[in-house]
Amino acid sequence: MKKVLYIGLLGALLSSCSVTYPGIVTGNKAEKEGISEKKVWFGIALKPVDVSIEKAAKNGNITKVSTVDYQVSKSLFSTTYTTIVTGN
Repeated sequence: MKKVLYIGLLGALLSSCSVTYPGIVTGNKAEKEGISEKKVWFGIALKPVDVSIEKAAKNGNITKVSTVDYQVSKSLFSTTYTTIVTGN
């Protein structure tokens, strides 16, 4: 019985959770995708990283934004913040 409990506890500790939610939607076509991402370890940002809409659009070479989505992924030791921009 203890083995099952330990395996279940280990699985819960190593699992992660991810939430994606919409930010902006326009009528422009979505042919390209740009992403900007920042990873935080133990609640401490190791280096400054820009996760703005402008940076994500620049990374995808997008001039007309169609949609913007934000994603937050959490694990035991880290959290990742992602901005996803689609457009033309």
